[in-house]
Amino acid sequence: MNKILVVDDDANIRRLVCRILTDAGFEVCEAGDGGDALERFYDDKISACVVDIMMPNMDGFEFCRNIRSDCQDIPLLMLTAKTDISQKKAGFGAGADDYLTKPFDAEELLLRVKALLKRYKIVSAQALTVGALTIDSESRTVTANGVRSDIPMKEFEVLFKLAGAPGKTFSRNQLIEDIWGYDFEGTERTVDVHINRLRERFPPEQYGFRLTAVRSLGYRLEVGP
Repeated sequence: MNKILVVDDDANIRRLVCRILTDAGFEVCEAGDGGDALERFYDDKISACVVDIMMPNMDGFEFCRNIRSDCQDIPLLMLTAKTDISQKKAGFGAGADDYLTKPFDAEELLLRVKALLKRYKIVSAQALTVGALTIDSESRTVTANGVRSDIPMKEFEVLFKLAGAPGKTFSRNQLIEDIWGYDFEGTERTVDVHINRLRERFPPEQYGFRLTAVRSLGYRLEVGP
């Protein structure tokens, strides 16, 4: 079961967020400031954090920076009353993955948490092999015929998502939510562009797999030339 760490100096907000997450089936733990949260983080096996910005002892920015500096690859959602763009930029700069302002809607909070957990699952599995290609989630590289190379990050995430379930069709909306995030403001055309780039990069006759369009639905990866 995923355990979510809720960090906020307002006890009422903490209780509300914890109740929303618990009712949705998550295990939760809580802390009243960033310092206490760091201790809880390292004492417990945490899957994601919901973090306020303005807190005593250690604020949300510093908490996020501490987590990221330790190479902790987990979802960080900032939940705060700060609405100006400079605060959002600072949050993302500190390592946050998403930003939700107070007051918030319970359903939106759950959607964002679930979307972040899905996105991080893309890079949590071990290396995958499809056809002649090995896709390594830790190094974010691909290897074919002993040659390792890098590809753009979003292309990598699309490829890894499809390669994790060969033959399964993923809708464009599902790919957008899992890879670009719940609040992505672009269009489904973004997925098509990335798929076309991957097709050009990995021709099926050379790599032994193809990215197939499923009309009116989305895409799937099929092993074989």
